[in-house]
Amino acid sequence: MSPQIKKTPRCRARDLGIQIGFYEPGPLNAITDVEGVRVGHSTIIRGSGSRGSKTIARTGVTAIVPANGDVFMDSVMGGAFVLNGAGELAGLTQINEWGLIETPILLTNTLAVGACGEGVVQYMTENHPEIGNIHDVVIPVVGECDDSWLNEIIGRHVKPSHAVEAIEKASTGPVAEGSVGGGTGMITCDFKGGIGTSSRRVKIFESTYTVGVLVMSNFGVMRDLRIDGKPIGRALQPQFEGRSRREKNYGSIIAVLATDAPLLSHQLQRLAKRMGLGVGRVGSMAAHGSGEIMLAFSTANRVPRESTKPLYSVQILKDTAVDPLYGAAIEATEEAILNALFAADTMEGVAGHAAHAIPIDQVRELLK
Repeated sequence: MSPQIKKTPRCRARDLGIQIGFYEPGPLNAITDVEGVRVGHSTIIRGSGSRGSKTIARTGVTAIVPANGDVFMDSVMGGAFVLNGAGELAGLTQINEWGLIETPILLTNTLAVGACGEGVVQYMTENHPEIGNIHDVVIPVVGECDDSWLNEIIGRHVKPSHAVEAIEKASTGPVAEGSVGGGTGMITCDFKGGIGTSSRRVKIFESTYTVGVLVMSNFGVMRDLRIDGKPIGRALQPQFEGRSRREKNYGSIIAVLATDAPLLSHQLQRLAKRMGLGVGRVGSMAAHGSGEIMLAFSTANRVPRESTKPLYSVQILKDTAVDPLYGAAIEATEEAILNALFAADTMEGVAGHAAHAIPIDQVRELLK
């Protein structure tokens, strides 16, 4: 069996007439609609055969660079929420303590967290040789999901160089979705999943803000899949009975939210909580063995590492005005997961395992 991504016409949710929620998306309907946010991928696909050879790779790295300029010298405010903790987001302790993010955010497979952390350290110290000397050490932010159904994960295919590649490739503009980067080997509700993104534009008083979400989606079972509130997974399940399917592993999701709304860490943490509602709308029950971890950051206020003054000023949106952003976070998360599903092609992996692409034509008919 040769490694393959079956080429079939894929699309995004809105191409099927699916319009989640009430708020309008940004121009790209992507996390990169938030000015300054960049995304890059490093995708690793090679080999075929039975489990144990350590040569079959269906994995990679996705990097999110949070803002324009140097995020190490001018950090962004951040917050996080863990719906179920059978997963990992390295660097989370410091984010919760300081309310700041000062490195790129990387997404990868479970056993590659260390390699990606090393890659971030390499990238950061090459750009800032004063780290550990003039400045404090840096703690990388790396999230993971288990891609071992398709990827020979103990082959340790992800190297620090892949993390550096993803960071260096990060750019504004449209974001590649589906089986790319960290999403290469991921599965959602028994269909091929991976990377997905979406955004919303929200007017609060006289200002318009953008909320963008990117997910690495790897959770759930087919019977629970809901698309725009409809039980599509239940309708599709009979035709997939007896086919290759991931078992004994409910999977996980890492969701990252960016916004240009001026929010403090506690407000971003509250925004991250609402992302969990978006995951639930698609069909997650946050099972015992799954990890649903949400991270949010704002580009509106930058916190300088070096300053001659003991005080700095920030803008803050009052808590009672934040409700529209909560709705936008839920909608963008739900649509980002659907975009990951609709973008991903069927993929064969280790030991004859396969993750089938969700059948778009049937979904279109069912939604009618």
